[in-house]
Amino acid sequence: MMEFFANNGSALITAIGEHIFLSLIALALGILVAVPLGILLSQFPKTADIVIGIASVLQTVPTLALLALMVPILGVGKIPSIVALFIYSLLPILRNAYLGMSGVDPTLVDAAKGMGMSTGQVIRKVQLPLAIPVIMAGIRLSAVYVVAWTTIAAYIGGGGLGEFIFNGLQTYRQDLIFGGTIPVIIIAIVMDLTAGYLEKRFSPKTSSSEVETDYA
Repeated sequence: MMEFFANNGSALITAIGEHIFLSLIALALGILVAVPLGILLSQFPKTADIVIGIASVLQTVPTLALLALMVPILGVGKIPSIVALFIYSLLPILRNAYLGMSGVDPTLVDAAKGMGMSTGQVIRKVQLPLAIPVIMAGIRLSAVYVVAWTTIAAYIGGGGLGEFIFNGLQTYRQDLIFGGTIPVIIIAIVMDLTAGYLEKRFSPKTSSSEVETDYA
C-alpha cells in the first residue's frame, strides 16, 4: 500500500480532484435545470408526462454510448464528459421535483389560494417548502449516480479515477483497480451523507397546521 502511494500518490490526488470536479459540475447543472423545470411542469401535468418520458428515454442510453455520441459534437475531454453526466443527472432530480410539487396536499394549496395568494406565492411559500424533502431525495440519488458514472468519463479523456480503473484492467494490475475504485466509493458515500444532511437541514420541521398558520 505504501509503495502504491509512493509511486502514484500525486496522480491519485489529481484524479480524485478531477473526479470530484466533474461530478459536482454535472450535478450542479442538473440541479439548476431540473429543479426549476420540475416546478414548472407541476403546473402542467400533461406536458410533464411528455418531458419526463423524454428524460426517461435518455436515461436508458448506456453511459458509454452517450459519451461516444458527445465526441463528434464536442470532441474529447472534460466538456463532453460534463455534458453527458449532466444529461444523466436530470431524470432523478426532475422526477422528484415534479412529484414533490404535485404531491403537496391540495387542501393546503386551496387554502393558500383562498387567502388571496397568487400562483407564484403558492409555489414559493407553500408547495416548494413542503416538496423539499422529495426534491432533496432526488438530488441525493442523482449525486451517487453521477459519482459512479464519472468513472466512464476517462474513456473520452475526461480524467478522474476511471483512468486508474481502466489502466488496471488493461494491465491486470489490481493495485490500480483498487486505487481507483476505493476513492470512488468513498466519494459516493460522502456525497450521499452530505446530501442526506442537507435534506434534513432544509426539510420543514412544522406540522400541517403550523404550516397553514405560518403562511397566513
